[in-house]
Formats: sequence, structure tokens, C-alpha cells
Amino acid sequence: MKESIVSLTRKLVEFRTVEKDRINAAAEYCSEWLAANGVHARVIDNEGLKSVVAIIGKEGPTIILNGHLDVVPAGPDQFIPYVADGKLYGRGSFDMLGSVAVMMHVMAELVQEELPCKVMLALVPDEEKGGQKGTKYLVEHGLIGDVVICGETTNLDIAVQAKGLLQLEIEIEGVSAHGSRPWLGDNAILNAVETYKKIEALPIFNVSTPYFEHPSLNLARIQAGQAINQVPDRCIMDLDIRYLPGQNPSVLLSEIKGVVNGTIRVLSEGEPVQTNPDHPLIVRLQKAAERICERNIQLFGQHGTADTRFYAARGIPAVEFGPCGANHHGKNEYVDTASLVTYKEVLTEYICGF
Repeated sequence: MKESIVSLTRKLVEFRTVEKDRINAAAEYCSEWLAANGVHARVIDNEGLKSVVAIIGKEGPTIILNGHLDVVPAGPDQFIPYVADGKLYGRGSFDMLGSVAVMMHVMAELVQEELPCKVMLALVPDEEKGGQKGTKYLVEHGLIGDVVICGETTNLDIAVQAKGLLQLEIEIEGVSAHGSRPWLGDNAILNAVETYKKIEALPIFNVSTPYFEHPSLNLARIQAGQAINQVPDRCIMDLDIRYLPGQNPSVLLSEIKGVVNGTIRVLSEGEPVQTNPDHPLIVRLQKAAERICERNIQLFGQHGTADTRFYAARGIPAVEFGPCGANHHGKNEYVDTASLVTYKEVLTEYICGF
């Protein structure tokens, strides 16, 4: 079984699912693979991007297995997967094509079983770019269930919370002057730096919860300056803020506006995830994982966002739970091949234990 899962993961890595055509080709391949293994799947096209949805089981609660096919860009060599020392290397192997391969195998293995529940597999095309055309679209069209497992990078622990997203563009003005006489102008870059320091010092960024030490504030981009011999009269800085569950983004934005002498534009927003760790369906997953892994399974909060947020916004308990690995979004990304088998065993026990 491990060889088959590894083989499928390698195939998915080789699709180089960064661009639309490659993502769609991978989606079609997944649909055909599922059909060849007895699982009926339908391909859903939304604005030129394809998702794959398959359902097995006839009655009972619905478990959603959610996986994304898209990956972040990388050099050509990172799309040539290889196995060494029990690790499968390649872009997307950990985030999260290994999980996708496992979920597909779970569907193929259980399709002929008399299940105590229904299982919906949702393979989506754009989680790395916000999930608007994939998971969000599926949720808006009624493809929801009673509990959601997104196969993100968790090393077989369970993420029950995730930070919210607030990305801002802030434009700060100054006064231009000749570069040899900076005292005659007002440097917009320096004004922006001082503005950033004021934002950073706000009490809203010192809040903590049981799962998070604090929100995060990243000065991601600065655009300014026309020429080296000129004082810049305009500076645009982009901020990436990840706020905590329980914080109100409207309050955050209001606090930031209070220290900014400039124009603020909201670039992107995403709700946090705050799944109840004591929900019976989450407790059941934790116990299944502990039985298979033979260790305590930790509940934790993810710093980044995932497609869990679209389900959580509907009140559906949603968690991130995936195999072991490292270096997602970086060089030498890998997934531990033994953990893929363990991951499959946990999902299978969880599904069959309803």
C-alpha cells in the first residue's frame, strides 16, 4: 500500500500544479484514477479552475476530506520527486499532495464497504491563492457535511484553530526635493517606517490565547522612490496581519487607522477558525489518531490560513490534520512515507468507527 500511495504522490508532484492548465490536468487525472478504482467522481469547473468531488456511503453523518491540488512555485528540479531515507522529496509532497494521495486511496478502499457514514472527497484547485474558486465555491453550492478534515501540514497532530487574515495597503505621503537637500523635503519612506513602528506598538498585537502567543504583523512590501537623487514623496507599504480567534478585524482596522496619517486599503480578509476541541467528532478523531500513532495527539493552532475557514464560517467543525514532513513552501520539501500509511490508517479507523 505504501508503494501505491508514494507512486500516486510522485505523479501528482510531477504535474507541477502552479498554473491553471497544470492544476486542471491534475484534477482530470485524479477523477480518472478514482473512476478506475471504482469511485464515481465529478469534475466541477468554476471560472476555468476544476475541482473534483466524490461521495461514498449512503447514510449517516458526512465526513469531508478536503485536499488542495495547487502548490506554490518552485524551481524545475523540485518537480522531479525522489525518495531517500524514507522521505519523498518534491514541491507539494508535504503541502499537501501526500495527503491527497492518501485520501484518494481511502476512498478507493472503502467504496465497496457498508459504511456507517458518508464520505465526501473534495479536491480543490486554489487553496494557495485564497480558495475562492475552489472550496468557497463548493461550500456556497451546498457541498458541506458534519465534520471536515483538511489534510494540511500538521505532523499527525490536529489543528483546531487558525489565525484570521487581514492584509492592508497603506499609502503614506511626503514632499519631494532634490536628493542633495533632503531637509527641504519630507521623506515618505521614513514616514512609512515611523508609521509601521506605531502600528507595531499597538496593544492589539500583544494579545495571547491558549493556542497562540500573539498575532503576527509582517511588513511584506514597500514601493517608493522615483530616482536615487530625489526625496520620495509617496510610499506604499503592504502589511500581512494574522489575528487571533476572538479578535475583531473591524476593531483592529480602527486601531490601525488611529495611528496612520495616510490612506488604508483592505487587500484581503479571511476569518479565523475556532473549532471546539471538545466537539464529539473532534474528540473521536483525536482518539483514533492516538490509538494508531500510540502517542498523545496534540491540539494546536495554525499560524497560517487554510480552507477550513470556509466550513468553519458555516458552523461546521473543521480541523487541519495531515502526515509528517518538513520544509513546505521551501527547498527540500518532503513528506515522511511511513507517516502516509499511518495517516491512511487513522482516516480509515475514524470513518469506519462511526
